[in-house]
Amino acid sequence: MLFQDRRDAGRALAPLVAALPNLQDPVVLALPRGGVPVAFEVARACNLPLDILAVRKLGAPGMPELAMGAIASGGLMVTNPEVLHALKISDAALQAFARREMLELERRERKYRGQEPPLRIDGRAVILVDDGLATGASMRSAARAVRPRASQVVIAVPVAPASTLLALESEADRILCVFMPESFEAVGQYYRDFAPTSEEEVCALLAEARAHRRP
Repeated sequence: MLFQDRRDAGRALAPLVAALPNLQDPVVLALPRGGVPVAFEVARACNLPLDILAVRKLGAPGMPELAMGAIASGGLMVTNPEVLHALKISDAALQAFARREMLELERRERKYRGQEPPLRIDGRAVILVDDGLATGASMRSAARAVRPRASQVVIAVPVAPASTLLALESEADRILCVFMPESFEAVGQYYRDFAPTSEEEVCALLAEARAHRRP
């Protein structure tokens, strides 16, 4: 185990983000739910504004941890062709599943943000933060969602396999990672406490970040 919990991981990640040069009006976007406690500590340490970018993994039928792809705010979807082919998932079935998941994604985004509008990201450096990467499907979807509007895209995570980071290189201008284990099984194995982040915790952390947001 490397980190006590997600906030401890965020404190370990923050110095890497703080050392980034020449970022244009940066903003930290967390991938909920697990990425929010990590991103909260990064944003606080670096005195940066914090918001969320709703992303939802499309888990395979009967194997929710196996990503068929992911969807992000605005309806953008990326897929994992190898998984879809292996499981013989038709395009119609995938689209129907994605529509159902988009409804849940939109519900969560409304709950997390409340009446607050999303932070402006046009022309800004966007730092995408999650609690770790396995396949990278959710992060790939997030990066593609912000790429058309952001001046720079930075992916920042506490832990991920080198192969996943290599596969994401074309999606971001910079990738930051605290620990890249040679033998990787799951993100949770590097946390002492990897209990699910609750919706209430997400809302509380975002509210606290807004209360301390710089002008």
